[in-house]
Amino acid sequence: MAKKVNYDESSISVLEGLEAVRKRPGMYIGSTSRKGLNHLIYEIVDNSVDEHLAGECDLISVTLEKDGSCTVEDNGRGIPVGMHAKGLPAARLVFSTLHAGGKFDDSVYKTSGGLHGVGSSVVNALSEYMTVDISREGYIHHDSYSRGVAVEKLVDGLLPKVGKTNKHGTKINFLPDPEIFEKTYFKEDEVKSRLHETAYLNPGLTINYADLRGEEPEYVTYHEPDGIKGFVKEINKSAEMLHDVIYFRGASDGVEVEVAFQYCNEFKENVLGFCNNIYNSEGGTHITGFKTVLTTVINNYARELGVLKEKDANFTGADVRNGITAIVSVKHPDPRFEGQTKTKLDNPDASKATQKVCQDELILYFDRNLETLKAIISCAEKSAKIRKSEEKAKTNLLSKQKFSFDQNGKLANCESRDASKCEIFIVEGDSAGGSAKMARNRMYQAIMPIRGKILNVEKASMDKVLANAEIKTLINAFGCGFSEGYGNDFDITKLRYDKIVIMADADVDGAHICTLLLTFFYRFMPELIKEGHVFIAMPPLYKAIPSKGQEEYLYDDMALEKYRKKMEGKSFTLQRYKGLGEMDKEQLWETTLDPERRKLKLVEIEDGLMASEVTELLMGSDVAPRKDFIYKHAKEAELDY
Repeated sequence: MAKKVNYDESSISVLEGLEAVRKRPGMYIGSTSRKGLNHLIYEIVDNSVDEHLAGECDLISVTLEKDGSCTVEDNGRGIPVGMHAKGLPAARLVFSTLHAGGKFDDSVYKTSGGLHGVGSSVVNALSEYMTVDISREGYIHHDSYSRGVAVEKLVDGLLPKVGKTNKHGTKINFLPDPEIFEKTYFKEDEVKSRLHETAYLNPGLTINYADLRGEEPEYVTYHEPDGIKGFVKEINKSAEMLHDVIYFRGASDGVEVEVAFQYCNEFKENVLGFCNNIYNSEGGTHITGFKTVLTTVINNYARELGVLKEKDANFTGADVRNGITAIVSVKHPDPRFEGQTKTKLDNPDASKATQKVCQDELILYFDRNLETLKAIISCAEKSAKIRKSEEKAKTNLLSKQKFSFDQNGKLANCESRDASKCEIFIVEGDSAGGSAKMARNRMYQAIMPIRGKILNVEKASMDKVLANAEIKTLINAFGCGFSEGYGNDFDITKLRYDKIVIMADADVDGAHICTLLLTFFYRFMPELIKEGHVFIAMPPLYKAIPSKGQEEYLYDDMALEKYRKKMEGKSFTLQRYKGLGEMDKEQLWETTLDPERRKLKLVEIEDGLMASEVTELLMGSDVAPRKDFIYKHAKEAELDY
């Protein structure tokens, strides 16, 4: 029986200042992984971009410094430094208080990406140190912090002036706190991708990027006067285009809408949504509005031109969008997002405004460009025909037995039918699969061994994918269908397992199998990753057995090095696990299956565009670009000895 604990008024805690941010950082930046780390830069940059949107800034500089810190500088107005009614200089209030800023009053910023007044203060709270230099009204005003606490002494109640200047703007330098983040090394490719994306969305803005951390500093300038038209061209640069980029903009009820799209001779859909320059990875109402109108308009024209007869069914939305690359960017005075990281726009009026602008502009464009219209309708017609043939293949697949219990050496299911508690382990090899079946908790843990390497879905046609035995078993086991191809029968509410765990050996072959599975999930069931259901197991590399004392599992070479130092002068034996099959059931339970002791990596998508491009690059058929990528990133590889 659990020990009773008193729950009274003394149990209520109040976190002062920025303590709440340090206590629960994931609530504010999504995670403490590399994704959350890079998000610190984006929060500060977004504030500078808001100055640009207000017409006060045209240059932003982002520098990754040698000491691991980041500097963001703009030539905006500079944060106000005068005394606030709260009794603090306004700038200090911004950096030390949640929900303090200029984004709550639309007289200062008509539209902005930083909306909740937490960006700068959150970055401050999660930094080992932060320094701020504000150039305003002829002087440079300086402030500094340590883990969110101000350390600079005020002069007559105001920030000290450290120099005179004719410039204006804000310069912020911060070093992420290693007490908070798993790693404090910014990932340059992801940062550059985000900055380039921002330049496309703001054609009047120049962003200077510098990385001073390597032997040879890297300098890049991003300036994209063609805006989102150039963005679409960049995405489609290696594809066979069917027409020039279609671009239009307009406004409705105070919401500005900007759209650029182009069809290619590739049957993939790529629709990216942005609100106030923030990428909405999960879309939202503006994307829904665009898709709805595009489908309606194309179907109406198809009937007018006689492509669709009276007895024919309309093209589906997926038919109409196959082959499209589109950017939908809206500027909203009062956007509502799902969460601080702004992954999904939630305003109903954004959908109405997007539909109104798109309806008017699409009809105007297609009336004047009949050949382009015919090319798009032809694309939808071809998609519909392929979809119908694929639906037959899907029907054959999904009508077969969906659930097997260790038949033919495949799925050994769990007893519970409560999906929120169940988890499935995809295990490499029959040997490890056999151990896992014996070691698992049969009530909640299902085991599915796979033999060898599954099909690379990036290179394969749909009929080959659906004919693959391992993939069919995966689809049937999960129970939620899949969303790739020319229809969409994916329904995440039917998912039978809350956690899908890839359990592969810690070697090159295991990494390859893991990559093939992740490619399958990303292309056929991306919602599983977006909703946080996909994990990678972290089996230990070593087991240390001291002559005296407790045995210890070591998960990587760094842990082994620490253990050697700890055990200096003491004897111990070391067991190296070459594969999961070498572990007995007790060891497998202790290290990989036991929810109390195991280590799992959550698979996340930080940058949707970059993820798609890298997946296509590394898993596609074109060898030369893949070789270039490998050479460029060879130094980052973790070698398997």
